[in-house]
This record gives sequence, structure tokens and C-alpha cells, in this order.
Amino acid sequence: MKKVSYFRAASVFLFSVALLFGCSSGNSPTSSGSSSGGSAAPTTSTAQETPSTKKEELVVAVNENFITMDPQNTGDALSSGVQTSMYEGLMIYDKDLKLIPGLATEYSANPEATEYTFKLRQNVKFHDGTPFNAEAVKINFDRMSNQENNLRAYRNYKYIKSTEVVDEYTVKVTLNQPFSAMINKFTTGIISPQALEKYGKDIAKNPVGTGPYKFVEWVQGDHLTVELNPDHWNKGAAKVAKITYKPVPENGSRVAMLKTGEADVIYPLPEQQVETLSGAEGVKVERTPSTITRYVSINMVKKPFDDPRVRQAINYAVDKDAFIKVVKAGYGAKLESLMSPTIAHYAKQGEYEYNVEKAKQLLKEAGYENGFSTEIWGNTNSDTMKGMQFIQQQLQKVGITVEVKSMEEATLSDEIYNIKSPEEAKMQMWYVSWSSADPDNAMRSLFSSENFPPAGANTAFYKNDLVDKSIKEATQSSDQAKQKELYGIVQENVFKEAPWIFLAVDEILYGKRSNVDGVYITPSGGIYVREAEIK
Repeated sequence: MKKVSYFRAASVFLFSVALLFGCSSGNSPTSSGSSSGGSAAPTTSTAQETPSTKKEELVVAVNENFITMDPQNTGDALSSGVQTSMYEGLMIYDKDLKLIPGLATEYSANPEATEYTFKLRQNVKFHDGTPFNAEAVKINFDRMSNQENNLRAYRNYKYIKSTEVVDEYTVKVTLNQPFSAMINKFTTGIISPQALEKYGKDIAKNPVGTGPYKFVEWVQGDHLTVELNPDHWNKGAAKVAKITYKPVPENGSRVAMLKTGEADVIYPLPEQQVETLSGAEGVKVERTPSTITRYVSINMVKKPFDDPRVRQAINYAVDKDAFIKVVKAGYGAKLESLMSPTIAHYAKQGEYEYNVEKAKQLLKEAGYENGFSTEIWGNTNSDTMKGMQFIQQQLQKVGITVEVKSMEEATLSDEIYNIKSPEEAKMQMWYVSWSSADPDNAMRSLFSSENFPPAGANTAFYKNDLVDKSIKEATQSSDQAKQKELYGIVQENVFKEAPWIFLAVDEILYGKRSNVDGVYITPSGGIYVREAEIK
């Protein structure tokens, strides 16, 4: 067995993180966003509170509703971000997306990276008092690797052949084939086995993990509240007694809450409000280079989008510079591949430059000289509405009439993913974003034909045999040069075939009160509260 430092095993990922600060917009500095939500009403705070009046509750206002609190069946960044307060994986990401030990203190792997042996953290308990041990890990891994459970985590855990309890605090995981990105997948939250047995599928509304905070209540659409776990293994890191997450889709309302102190942190911060808030008393504006891509997913199964000329035409019809200026207030960079340049093995493809005449010519060649009518779907938050309306206006110039349809996040997710076959899909275009920590998540999740909904997030129903083959070979290789070549093939082919309208790479903007410390929005859009403190 070959000993592997978790720092070295994640070297490719860390290289991508090291590049984060190379991403900027062509104008000014750059932003991002997916998502339900009980406790007492938040109280007003100021940065000058005295120790005797110091708040014990932190209020975080976000732009969307949460969808689920099952970390093994989550497809949106916002739900996942909230879960990290309550759940931990064997490995965890810190605020800079650096992979560090979580419920495992160390691991070793064989040279082929098909066997991982984890030494587990001792004397850890789940929030319901159930002991954390190797048996708990096995129960969770068996749950995720069982296709019949229909969990989103299956697309990563399907590579697990067996999970073996070596002793109480040692677990051995054997893969059915090499999978180069597997170590990053061991960050999935571990659920209390007792809670899994008690709640079954309702675990999505009754989270029980080992994290620094434990679940109090969730009032769907209003708030979700957690309280400090006094028995957490990293005792003292987090210092806030209670955190309440509130979905507030309207941008102006979130900003007003931050100004008055009704909210201590808001995310995302509307780009148009950056200058205003920068001078507000008791408020800090924070910026983080991101791994978040913003795009419109195009359903390639539906006519006329089954014709690549139509998909290319709508890319040429959208002015990406204007999108960044109008929708993102100058905070962003053009998306010139399938993923952010901050991620390992990024290969720049250029862009579909704004060219209305070329768009019209392609539509004519495809038989749509007079255009056509279609729909674009998105959630209800202000930024999404603005983005969809921008796309609507741009496509109108080439004769395409677009109806904007907004839905509450959980409804939208259900409409897109709760299908049995691509032919059942009603979605035509979807204005959305995707956050990735590694090239596997950026490409296999979105472009492998194995990941059509409901199995995965390939909502464009993109299928290309060469892309499938290249992705599979890349996941089985530990050779970085070979991975780069294979992922380059994927990026080249997908970009040419245009299953998306390629829009922008976000820069994360968030606001917080000056007396808040230890709360961060990570480059992937997660909400990091493991060191939360109100001073």
C-alpha cells in the first residue's frame, strides 16, 4: 500500500485554486448563484455593539429557497452550502477550497488509486448521539453506491465496488476501476445511520450530521435555523450560538436587510449595489474569484435545437460583453470554454463573437429564416429575471421570440429532473449556473451521456461518442498530461457543438456587517461558517 498525503493527492485541484486570482473582468472588478428555510425574528445589529448586548444569532440572507438537506441527493450549490454547517465528509474543503482532513484524519491509496484506506477521527458523535465509526461510513457509502436509491451522489459513488470495515476506526474503499477524481468526492456529507433508519427519505427535511452546527428547524420558503454543536470535535472554532438562513429573492430587500443589520451576511450581493454599499457604515463588501460558470442550457432533443446551426446562431446573437455590462454590472469575464479558467486542464476555445448577420444566416440555412418561438426557464430571483430578459431581448433581434418563465427553485428543479426519459423533458432553454471544483465535475457531470436527468445534470441531453470516450479515459488515468489532452478534446467538441449559450464566469460578491468574522463565500459559492464569530 502506497502512502499518499492528502495534500499531494489533491495537487491538481490545488493548482486550479492557485490560479483563482488570475480571473478578472475587462471593465471593473467581478459575482454568482441555487436553494428553503425557524427561529425567532432577527434583531437589528450594528458594528458597535457592546459585549453585554452582543448578538448570539447570525442571519444570512440568500437569493433563493433551499431544495433539500440530504447532502447525498443535492444538485444546487445553495442547499449544499447550508448543509456544510451540519454535515462533514471524510475530507472537507476549507474556505479557499483546499482539501483537508474532515472525519478522516489521514488516508492511504494503492498505486492504481483503486483502494483507499481511511483512518477515522475518534470520539465523534452525530447530533443525535449516534457514534461515528467505520460502520457508519459503510452504511453511508453503501447507500450512495446503490443505484436503486436514485441519489445524485450515485454518479460519483457508482465507482465503489465495496466498502469494508477494517476495525472501528478504519475503513477500506475499493473501486471497480481507477477514478482520478475520487478523492474529491469523499467530501460528501456523512449522515447518522440512526437518522437514516428513523426518517428514510424524509432525511431531506431532518438533517443529522456531525458538523459544527446542528439542525433546529426549517420553515420552507421562510428560514432554516441551526444552533452551535457544543460537542463538535473542533470545539471553539465556531463561536456563534445560532445561525438563521433566510431566502430573500428580491435584491433590494437583501441589501436593505444588510444596511439595517436585520441580516449580518447577504449572498449574492447585487453587482449594481456594490458602489452604494461600499460607503455604507458598518458594512463590508467582499469579493472572491469564482469557479462558477453562467450559461443557458439548450435542450438538444427538441426542435429546432437539434440542429447545431440553430444553437450556434443563438450564441452569435447574444452580445457577451453587453451581458456582463448590463446583467452583471461589469463584474465577470466571458466564458470561453465549458468551465472557469481557474480549474485544472482548462483549454480556452475563444468565443462566439457577437454577429447578428451571421446568426441570421445560420438560421436561414437551418430553415428558420423567419425565426421561431421558444421558452427560457429560470428561478425567481432578481438576477435570474434580469438575465432571462436580456436573452429574450437579444434573440428578438434575429427573429426568435422567447417567453420568460420563472419558477420557485424547488418547482424548477422538479420540472427539469423529475423525468424518465429525454423525450419527456419540457424544458427548452434554462438560464442557470454551475460550480465545479475539478474538471471531472465540470465535464462528466454536464456532458457525459450517462448523466442525462434524472441521473445527472446533462440537461442539454448532449451526446457525443468521442466526448464520452474521452471523459471515461480521463477519469481512469492518473497521468496529468493525458488528462489535459483528453479534457481538451472534450472542451473543443462541446464548444463547437454549442449545447449552451456560453455567457460568463462569475465573480462572487457578498456583503457582511463589519462585526462579522469567520464567514466566507467560497470560490464555488458555498457558505463557510465553520469559524463564524460576531465580535
